[in-house]
Amino acid sequence: MTPAVTPAGAAASGARQVWRRLRARKSALVAAAVLGLLVLLALGAPLLAALEGQDVNAYHDTLVDSARGGVPLGSFGGVSADHWLGVEPGTGRDLFVRLLYGARVSLMVAVGATLVQVLVAVTVGIAAALGNRFVDSLLSRITEVMIALPLLVFAIALTAVVPTDFPRPVLLILVIGLIAWGGLARVVRAQALSLKKLDYVSAAWLAGGSTWRIARRELLPGLAAPVITYAVYLLPSNIVLEASMSFLGVGVKPPTPSWGQMLSSATTWFRADPMYVVLPALLLFVTTLAFTVLGDAVRVALDPREASRLRVGRARKREAAGPAAGGTA
Repeated sequence: MTPAVTPAGAAASGARQVWRRLRARKSALVAAAVLGLLVLLALGAPLLAALEGQDVNAYHDTLVDSARGGVPLGSFGGVSADHWLGVEPGTGRDLFVRLLYGARVSLMVAVGATLVQVLVAVTVGIAAALGNRFVDSLLSRITEVMIALPLLVFAIALTAVVPTDFPRPVLLILVIGLIAWGGLARVVRAQALSLKKLDYVSAAWLAGGSTWRIARRELLPGLAAPVITYAVYLLPSNIVLEASMSFLGVGVKPPTPSWGQMLSSATTWFRADPMYVVLPALLLFVTTLAFTVLGDAVRVALDPREASRLRVGRARKREAAGPAAGGTA
């Protein structure tokens, strides 16, 4: 007699399969290692700053050439034993420490905004799928309006309304999270409508299950894969949005460091001190690329059809290699 498989056991088995598929992709492992290292560096910013012996906001006027407008003294932007990546033009603040603290802000805003987007999008998408025709139509129109709403214009307008003492990272999380959720809400609604037609969901309705129970027990497990995949893609997009807002001057304000803010101030120094432009731009590019690669790997790993496609592809390669090997023998 075949033993019954519990939902917890099925979930554990599915998680193991996803993990095996991720481990089979070297690009996913490299991207995860890069992101893990970046997170560790951001979390350990105070310890690394103490190890280098520098403060994030400490000015060093003696390390810049005032006669040349504040260009760092020395080669490669003032790289030395005391300043591992050089100093900031004009102020002489340590660039290594400010990049680490900038990573904290960028990652915090990206992760926080993504969590808000997922929460709002899943709520709206499921409500639209399970609601009546009026609710579905109303929420769908609201979603379309949010998709069409220009995020940067709205963020600039908010800066004139929100008090200056309101924490800017929190403001960015709320602005991005509460506006840029429309795309994910559409995906959730479409997937939930498909799940509604399945037999086990219909059986749950006939058994007298409430709307909340249907959403929590029947729909959410089926929505996990597309939501996780979309959320991983939202992370690099939110990092770029935070950098864009800070670059335009509506994001994080000095002296709090941010990669976008550093790039904004670096526009006047790209000739005199190229390293001040290259380092934050390179970190932003590597982080975005790593998240994108990892997101693609997660999408493939969560796709239940991927394993069959891989098996078919391997079988075709073996069939193609067989006659070729026989001909050369």
